[in-house]
Parts: sequence; structure tokens; C-alpha cells
Amino acid sequence: FYYFVRLCLDKILLQCILQSRTLSGADAINALRPFYFAVHPDFFGQHPKEREVNENSLKRLNGYLENLQKPGFRSFKPTQLTFYVREREPNSSNVQESFSASGFRAVSFTLHTRDLLSTVLDILNSCSLSTEHVQSLSVNSQPHKEAKSTVNRPIKWDKTYYSFTGFKDPEEELEQAQRVETTLLSWLDDNEASAVKKLKKSLPLRKELERLKIELSHELQLSDIRWQRSWGIAHRCSQLHSLGRLVQQRPEILENVKGRTVVFTDRSGMSAAGHIMLGTMDVHHHWTKIFERLPNYYKLQKRLLLLEDRISQLLGGIQVIYIEELQPLLTLEEYFETLNSFYNKLRDSRLPFHPRSLRGLQMILESDRYAPSLHELGHFMIPTICDPAALQWFIFAKAQEARENLKRKEEMMLTEKELINTSTERFSLDRLYKEPSVSSAQMIDCCKRLLEESLPYLQGMHLCISHFYSVLQDGDLCIPWNWK
Repeated sequence: FYYFVRLCLDKILLQCILQSRTLSGADAINALRPFYFAVHPDFFGQHPKEREVNENSLKRLNGYLENLQKPGFRSFKPTQLTFYVREREPNSSNVQESFSASGFRAVSFTLHTRDLLSTVLDILNSCSLSTEHVQSLSVNSQPHKEAKSTVNRPIKWDKTYYSFTGFKDPEEELEQAQRVETTLLSWLDDNEASAVKKLKKSLPLRKELERLKIELSHELQLSDIRWQRSWGIAHRCSQLHSLGRLVQQRPEILENVKGRTVVFTDRSGMSAAGHIMLGTMDVHHHWTKIFERLPNYYKLQKRLLLLEDRISQLLGGIQVIYIEELQPLLTLEEYFETLNSFYNKLRDSRLPFHPRSLRGLQMILESDRYAPSLHELGHFMIPTICDPAALQWFIFAKAQEARENLKRKEEMMLTEKELINTSTERFSLDRLYKEPSVSSAQMIDCCKRLLEESLPYLQGMHLCISHFYSVLQDGDLCIPWNWK
């Protein structure tokens, strides 16, 4: 009897210890403020690739944190996350100013903890962020402050305690979770049934979406209809229905869209690439105004193209380009102002570039960088505030490397296309595609390794190459490009 009472008391004490070390959901959010500030997608507006990775990872992290707060939640799998973390200036004391405008680093880590406190500490430590403030939060959240000297005492229970009581040994579970690594085959085995169910449910809507897209493209003589974000099929159908109703109500205002591309995005206007942007949160009144302004947009676009030519002439014939996948979604007005400011700076500097000496090379303008760089795809990334003399030296020094990168880019794109077609046919996929944040080199590596596997699960599926594992709401399977 004494031994039984002792076990009961030990159990109660253990529960008190665990409770005293548990953060509330609000405390966890407060503790993670430095982390959210470092990775929030809003701070990556000039870097769409990094923004998209952080958006996706935050969704999965929030799901993990929500599960930890569910009563009786036990079943979980280690979750691997990747974030781009904004770097901090070494000598900055103000938190609001402690991150540089352009520097960031990629951080990957795996969550396998079962409580909020450990999870918060893991996240902060993985991102090299301070954890000092977490200690005060965990102390303040204790229900019995007078007992903190006792409950903070580390206790290591004998293994016989767990075998006798049936309780799970947290150390053993942690070691087991660390040994578990998600593999492609195991993940497909666990998620294939769910994906098939969602895919079958979405098939009628997918057909409806394709029908609406073809009809509207034909009626308006559009070049294409696109979406900036990965909205679900039902959401996309709703947007096309809205555009269809506007066409019926005001057919006269749509006369100037012939040959253009319509992009459903976060705001309305015309993009730097010359596409008609329809904000998904805007009503028909706003869309109508955009269509009415199209003649003026086309005039501004002609001025923009002329400005690009003038910049090209001043820089030895290098072509100024705008890459939608790699640059932020700028409006035509925003991009014109950027080009105009850069052109005036170049014109005043009178750089001695030999005419047409840099023909065949490409460059993009970026407003959040301070030094020029050469992208692996061959184009120069030029800051709008770059010193003209430094710009001239950098372009001359990197010109040959840029030409080699451009040639390699063409070869990689052909290889990527061939591998996508081969993989689609080999696994009988309905569709194989990648997220914009996945590079051609990553896609090529992924497809080559996929072709070495036997994957019967993929027949008839939609497979997206991404940075993480996920089943989308319409049944698309997302797998990381560097799957194990």
C-alpha cells in the first residue's frame, strides 16, 4: 500500500513539474516574436522565392503549434521546416532596425518536441536567436511561483519507473523521434489514400476551371489567364465566374484586352511585365476602372520600353529584363519610376561603355540591394543605388562568366523539360510541376533521382516539387526536391 501511495504522489509531482514548464499559447506567440520578425513574408517583398518558402513553412509551423495545444494530442510526426531568416546588423541595439535590408540566410530544422516550451526553444536556437526572454515567460506562467526553486530542479527518473507505471519515457521518445526521418516512400505510403480522395473530389471542379478558362480566353482573345498564388480550384473557378459576369454586364470595356494576359493577384492594375492584374479582393467596380484605364497603361508601357532601350544603350547593349518568377510583382508605375531613377543616375555619370560591347547579356534592377551580383542563371542583379564606377568594373569583370551562365541556363532548361516529360510518362502522372522557388538545377536533380525509383503510388496524380511534404486541398502531392 505504501508503495502504491508513493507512486501516486510521484505521478502528481511529475504532472506538476510538466505543468510548471508549459507555456500558454499566448506566451508561445510572445516568445516567438523575434522569430516572426526575422522570417515574416511581408519583409521579403523583393524576394518572391524566399517569401513563398517562408509562407509555406509558417503554415506548417502554425499547424504544429496548434496540435500541441490540443487536449490529449499524442500522435505526431517530426516536421522538417525551412525558413529564410533576415540577418541582424552586429552593432544594432534597436530591434526594429536590427535586420539588414538585403541579407538573409536559409535555416532548416526538424521539430519533434511535444510541448510548447521545448518547441519555442528549438525554433529560436535553430535560428540563432536569443532565448533569454523565454525564461522569464516560463517562470511567469508557473501556477505556484513560490515553488519555482523546487519545480525547476532537474529530475531524472529511473527506467523501472516507466516500465512499472506504463508511462512513456520522454528521453526515449525524443531519441526515437530523432532517429525517424521522413522518406519519400514512407510519406507516400501514409498520404497516398488521402491525396487520391481529395483529387477525385476535385476532378469536376478542375474540368469546370479548364472550361471557364478556355471560354473566357477565346471570348476576350486573351493570351493567357494566370494566378499569382496557389489558390484552390474552387477559389479560381469563383474568380473566373466573376470575370465572366463582368464581361456580360460591360462588354464594351473589354475591347482593349486582345492578346494580353490576365493575372489574378492581390491588387489591381498593370504589372511590370505588361499583364492585367485583377485583385481578388476587389469588386467589379475596381476591375472596371482597370479595363477603362488600359489605353493609358499601354502608353506608359511604350515609354517604359523606350526607357529600357536607353539604359541598354548607356550600358553597352546589355538587355534590361523583368523576371516574374524572381522579382516582386511590381505595378507598371512602380517599375517605370525605378527605371527612370536608374536611367537619370547613369546618364549623369557618363560611363564609357563601348557601344554593343555587352550585347547578349541581361540585367534586372533591384531596389533592396547595395552591391551588384551575378545570378547563377546568367543575368546581372543591379541595385538601383549602385555606384556607377563600381557597376562598370563589376560588369566588365563578370561578363565572360555571365555568358557562360546564360549558355548553361539554356541547356538546363532543355534538360529540365525533357526530364519532366520523361518522369510524367514513366509514373503515369496527370501533371508534374514545380513551385517558382525551386530552381532548374534542383528540379533536374529531383527528377533524375525519381526516375531511379519504383513509385506506383503516383499514377494519375498531380505532383508538385516543393521544399516540403504536403497534400494540398485539391489532392496535389507536394514533395521536397531533396527528398530522401
